[in-house]
Amino acid sequence: MSFSIRLTDEEKALADSYAKLHSISLAEAFKRALFERIEDEYDITVGEDAYNDYVKSGKKSRPASELWKELDL
Repeated sequence: MSFSIRLTDEEKALADSYAKLHSISLAEAFKRALFERIEDEYDITVGEDAYNDYVKSGKKSRPASELWKELDL
């Protein structure tokens, strides 16, 4: 699949500079940026869901020092 994107001259210069700095094509730079963003947003969503499940469970956390005492460490 291919697509086109309109950039200002300044945006294109910045993108070209980034791609050149990393020795990758402009297409690869955009592909990496897109998938890094998707992965970051996915990770945030998974983390938020896990936290919400934890809060809903009613469980409470405790200081690690209590665990160490319990384990006699």
